[in-house]
Order: sequence, then C-alpha cells, then structure tokens
Amino acid sequence: MQRLLTASAAVLALALAAGNASAQNFSDLARQDLQATHDALKANHPAAVVPGAASETFRSWIDAGLQDALSKAGQVNSGESHAYLLRYYANGFRDSNIATKPTFEGASPFFATGWPGVATAWRNGEYVVSYVQPGVRGAPPVGAVVKTCNLQPIADFAKAKLDGFEGDLTTEAARVRTAPYLLWNRNNPMVGGVPSTCEFQVGRRAREYKMSPQPATAANLEAAYRASVFTPGATKLSIEQVDGRPWVHVNSLEDNAGWDAFFAQVESQIATLRGAQGLVIDLRGAEGGSVNATSRGYGLANRIWTPEFTVSRQPEAGQITYRATAANRQWFADTLNRMQSDPRFVQESAPVIEQTQAIVAAFDAALAAGQPTFVMPGRPSVADTGAANPVQGKVVVLVDGGCTNGCLDTLDLLTRLPNVQLAGSATDVDSIFIEPTVQRLPSNYSDLSYGHKAWTTRQRGNNQGYVPAQGLTYTGNPTDEAAVRAWVGTLF
Repeated sequence: MQRLLTASAAVLALALAAGNASAQNFSDLARQDLQATHDALKANHPAAVVPGAASETFRSWIDAGLQDALSKAGQVNSGESHAYLLRYYANGFRDSNIATKPTFEGASPFFATGWPGVATAWRNGEYVVSYVQPGVRGAPPVGAVVKTCNLQPIADFAKAKLDGFEGDLTTEAARVRTAPYLLWNRNNPMVGGVPSTCEFQVGRRAREYKMSPQPATAANLEAAYRASVFTPGATKLSIEQVDGRPWVHVNSLEDNAGWDAFFAQVESQIATLRGAQGLVIDLRGAEGGSVNATSRGYGLANRIWTPEFTVSRQPEAGQITYRATAANRQWFADTLNRMQSDPRFVQESAPVIEQTQAIVAAFDAALAAGQPTFVMPGRPSVADTGAANPVQGKVVVLVDGGCTNGCLDTLDLLTRLPNVQLAGSATDVDSIFIEPTVQRLPSNYSDLSYGHKAWTTRQRGNNQGYVPAQGLTYTGNPTDEAAVRAWVGTLF
C-alpha cells in the first residue's frame, strides 16, 4: 500500500544568523516545542481515539511522557540537546512513525565530540568491540564483550545512555543502529559522555579498561561507525553479477536515489533476472520513510515478476480509520490540490485523485456530524489471474535493521511470492499509524511527523517487522561484505 499519495511540500530551509542562534534560550525553546508536539498529537493522532492495544502506549505516554521530558528541559543548552530531548519524547511513544527531526544540520550518524577511540556493535545479543582507532593504547581488543561501564551492568548503562535519545531500544534494529554510540560523547548533557572505566570479557577473562577520551576526528568516527553497522555506499541502486547470479541492490527507497535509471537497468536485464540461476534482492539499509517508498518497492516487484502475477498476491488493504479533525482534513485537501496542479499526475493517476476526493468528502461529512473517526475501505483483494510465474530461480531477499516503513510494505508482497526466501537479520518494526503529517514546531529548529490514519486491519500487526527463519539468519559481521556474499551464496 502506498504510504503517501503525493510528495509533501519540501521542508523550508532554516535561515538563522549564528549570533541569533547562540542567543536562544534552548531550554525555553525545548519546553515550547514539547508542548506543541503534545498538543498536535493529542488533537490529531488516531491513537488518541482508536481503541485497541496499538493505542495503549500512546495514551499512557502522551501526558506522562510530556512531564518526564519537561523535567529534563533545564539541561538543554544547545541545538543538539534540544533535538535529543524532542527525540526522547517522540521515541517514548514506541511508534516508528512519530518522530522529530532537526531542521538544521544536526548530529550526523558519524558525529561525536569525544570518544575513547573505541566503537561497539550489537551482535548476537551483546555489545562487542567492533573498532579500535589505530594508535590508541590500553584499549580493549576487537571482539571483546562489554560487561559493565562505570560499575553499571551494561544493559542498564545502555538503556540510560541510548534509549529514547538515540533510538527505541525495545527493537533489535535500534540496538544495532545505536550500538556504536555506547561509549561516545554525542553532546547530550542528559546522559553524560565517555564512561571512565568499563569491564570487558576478553576470551575467558574479565578485564577493566580505562576509557581515555580521544580526539574525535570525522574520518575516524565514520570508519568506526561503518565497521559497526552496515551502511550503504554512495550508489544505492544498481545491479551486479555475484557468483554468477544477479545481485539487485536496493539500499535506499528515497525518491532521489535515481529510480528512472535503475528501473531502466532492471528492464534491460529482465531475462537474466528471471533466469534459473536465481537472484538476490538486497534491501539492507532501505530506509522506507520517503513519500513514495512503498510504490518504489512494488514497482521493482512488478518489473521483476509482472503486475499480472503480483496483483493477486498483494496483501489486502482492508479498512483504514481516519481521525476526523480539521488539521487532518487540511492535509488531504492540500494533497489533493497538489495532485490536481500536476498535469502529469492528473494524466497518470486519475483513480488516486478520485480516492482523495472521496476522502476529503468523508472528512467533511464526519466533521459536520461531530464524529471522531470514520472508516474508508482499502483496495479489495484481487482473484488469482492465473498468470504464470516468470521468475524461474530462487530469490533471496536480504534484509537488516535498516529496512524500515515502506521497505516492510514491500516485504509484505515479496514474502508472498513463490520461491522467495527472506534472509539476513531482523528488520525494523512498523506502526499501524501511517502516512505522515509533517509540521514545523514553534522554535523553527525541528519538524514533527506522525501518522494521521490507522491501518487497523493490516495483516502484519502493529510494531511488527520481519525476522528471517532459523538457517536464514546471518550471525557474522554485517560490515564484512565478502563474508556476507559468501554466506548468501550458500543459500542457493
């Protein structure tokens, strides 16, 4: 199911003079933005009025979480710490589609103000040393397992340091993604910086190491992160031959990844892709939060197979529950206006325009009647057309925790196709509250996004992703590409 009907307006560029920015009272700005986030979600998010287990965490956190976050606002002293506190509140909903994002160039994945020259990775349920900066003396060796830091059990230390601020540590994907930061100082005054000492299991021995802060150079931090978490390279869409079979790289579902050229490449090699030797569809790192992520994934499937073959195997859309508020209606009205203003969209997507017109009319009727919600039917299931499967060989779909949102929608289809095996490691999870509203918060330093409708009948449950079956789970180093490819080869 397509997550967005059309592209949202581009985020406005933030233009604040450096002197003005430094003069801001970041604590007050954080309090203002937290309250605005709370108010927008309480007024418009479907979980506030849609019953069921999927809404319980939202309801328990919306007010209590605000007070928790406000209690930390006095520690906010920079744009980065402002972003951390807003993220802490957003992540507390345990909803992958509630997020806050800085509108300025904030902390990149490779950012730190200090570190001990060591990075860790989350592997097989443990924090393991994955990188040691060359020349750092007295550091634990690569492969050592972290047991305690500052005398705290590492589970407690990691939760206090990372959970909420860096990600949702109730998910495997977030543990993997945030693990490099366990020992780093990321300029978050609410959690502290580099620990003073940590205990590591080195072979059969437990040894304590002093964590001496090292200069945090961009090159070393990037190398450390890339040694810990699979990170796609510059070319995210491509096809290459690996061990005599096509390897289709789809390491992004972003709109700007170069889809026209990639789809042309797929179409030009379709006979090879469908051959008896099989193929790999690599969805590692395929972050799927962009406006048309699901349609990109479905577009790939329809090209490799055919629309006639895939249509009857697409999961049912079921029913969609909309929260009837003026703000949610305005989102659809604005979307409809953009659609109708685009001649190409009008020509190619008339059914989508008709559907959106029906949704706006349903909003009007529900608001006039004072109804808190209304339900619209999704796309009905389609009977099997009898079309033959054009793909002759086995298809291995390779995933990891970077497969999010629209990537999971794509897996909802791919895993229903014959001779497809899902392999790799656990994906991220995905809320049933979908299709994001994006709004600028009062400070102008951050945007809030949240799903404004509830896919209550989705066959994959709320906050569920995909975990490869036993025998199809990769337990080696995910950043060792040669090892990953050799392992994938054994699956054929």
